[in-house]
Amino acid sequence: MSREAAEGWAAHWIESMARTAGGDIADETKKIDFFECLGKNDEVAGDGRFQHTYSAHVVVPPEDHARAVIDIRDTLERKGFEVQGYRSDPSVSPANLLQMRHPEDQHSVSAADFPENENHLLLIVRTPCLLPPGVEQQQF
Repeated sequence: MSREAAEGWAAHWIESMARTAGGDIADETKKIDFFECLGKNDEVAGDGRFQHTYSAHVVVPPEDHARAVIDIRDTLERKGFEVQGYRSDPSVSPANLLQMRHPEDQHSVSAADFPENENHLLLIVRTPCLLPPGVEQQQF
């Protein structure tokens, strides 16, 4: 997958989670990062493979955070994601936290309260290591 395609794909998931949460994305909070992939012995390939992280805040009133996170969890479970971690506990920070992973595609998503702004949920999408199209994979 190309970097452009990965960014578009991740943006789709962020937008979908925001709709499910019932809020709007705060555009100024979008953060898009690309990283080199590390091998099991910390090798870095020269074939252009990368990992991608896309995050954004969605504006949701604090009293709706628990419901929003549950709605995201339920929707993503129907799409084949598996829960890696979940909590709704006001005695800890963040009180609402969800981590999910797709077992086949290996991408992961998370949603959590954003303590610095009680009206925001932080949404994150992470890709596995991706190889750009037309590139021969380097072997180690």
